[in-house]
Amino acid sequence: MAGPGCGSVQRRHVGGKRMEREQKRFDSGELPALRRIVCEQGLLSRPDGSASWMQGDTSVLVGVYGPTEVKVSKEIYDKATLEVLLKPKIGLPGVYERSREQMIKKTCEAAVLGALHPRSSITVVIQVVTDAGCLLSSALNAACVGLMDAGLPLNFLFCGVTCALDSEGVITLDPLAKQEKEARAVLTFAIDSTEKKVLMSNMKGTCSVEELQQCIAASQRAADPIFQFYQNSAQRKYSKW
Repeated sequence: MAGPGCGSVQRRHVGGKRMEREQKRFDSGELPALRRIVCEQGLLSRPDGSASWMQGDTSVLVGVYGPTEVKVSKEIYDKATLEVLLKPKIGLPGVYERSREQMIKKTCEAAVLGALHPRSSITVVIQVVTDAGCLLSSALNAACVGLMDAGLPLNFLFCGVTCALDSEGVITLDPLAKQEKEARAVLTFAIDSTEKKVLMSNMKGTCSVEELQQCIAASQRAADPIFQFYQNSAQRKYSKW
C-alpha cells in the first residue's frame, strides 16, 4: 500500500522484540454474534497512523497520513481536507470502491475534529487484503483504529456493523460472503460511540420499515463489544510493562 507522494510502505521493524509486537496485536477472542476480530496498530513505518483489521476471514490494512500540507486547489480555510482511498486487492479502483470511499469519508468527517487543523490534509488509505463478507463495515472499523493510532482528535469513535436479512426476515449479524449473496437485503451501518446514532447507512436489496428498525437496533447492540474491543486494544498498546 502506498501513501500520497511516496513509494511502497514498509513494515516497522521491531528489532526482533517479539513482546513488543505482541503488545500491538490484540485478539478479541469470541464475541457474541460477531466473528473473531484481530487488530494490530502501528505496524507501518511511513504513515502517521496505521492498523490491520481482521474480522473473520475479511482483512484490511489502513494507513493514515496527516495533518500535512494540502494542495491549494483542495484547501479548506476553516477545517482539514479529508480524503479516503479504498484500494481493491487486485486491479484499479472502480465504481464500487468510489462509492464506498464516499461513505467512509462522510463517516470520518463527522468524527474528526477537522477545525483544529485548518488548511491541512488528512488522507486515509485502505487496502483490501481479503474479502470474506462485511467489507464495508470492516473498512470502517479499520479506519477508526487508524485515526486513533495517528493521534487525531475525534468527536467520538465509530464502528461499522453489517446485517443480512433472509427471506423469512431473520437477521444475521456480521454475515459471511455466501450469506450476503443469499440474503434478501444486506444493510451496513456506521454507529457512533456516544449516543449510538447512525452516522451512515447502506442497503442492498429490499426490506420493510419495521425490518430496517430491527436491523438498526441489532447493529446498535452489536456495536458495544466493538467499542469495548477498541478500548481494550488501546489499553493493551499503551500499557506499561
